[in-house]
Amino acid sequence: MDGSDAGAPLFERPFWWAVLALALIAVPISGFLLESTMSWEQIHPAINALLNATSAVFLVLGFRAIKSKNIELHKRCMLTAFTASAVFLVSYVARFYISGTHKYPGDGWDKYLYLGILFSHMVLAALVLPMVLRTLYLGLKDQRPKHRKIARITWPIWVYVSVTGLIVYLMLYPIASRLYGP
Repeated sequence: MDGSDAGAPLFERPFWWAVLALALIAVPISGFLLESTMSWEQIHPAINALLNATSAVFLVLGFRAIKSKNIELHKRCMLTAFTASAVFLVSYVARFYISGTHKYPGDGWDKYLYLGILFSHMVLAALVLPMVLRTLYLGLKDQRPKHRKIARITWPIWVYVSVTGLIVYLMLYPIASRLYGP
């Protein structure tokens, strides 16, 4: 490709493989959640984890798209990642408002690992939000040199925040419940 995305398919195979992979994960989980007797407070964290995973997947796809010079696919992937992150943020704030904080049940080395990951996640999540907004603004305004410069910093932090959000969920819910009981 010569750098322009004219004539390139809007959605290439990697995009559809990612959508299929997310559907194969989300549909059974959604079915389980709908049929479950679990309360909303038990279901909500899993939904937030899926939103973080969705963001991470589309961040990686967006990175791959721009490396192959498919600007249109890059835009769509990054806007999808942003949407997943924005829905997560609204969902997380609502959940926090309704049910407050949730403490890690253990007291061993795993609690310190959890707290270290959570601390880095929270600090970087607060820092990355304005960076993401600025990066998206510059990209959508087609200010490519400025966009590239800030995206080189924003992208790895955004990926880290998305992935550690998923790790925090896994450590706080499935792993902790196996180690310490429900």
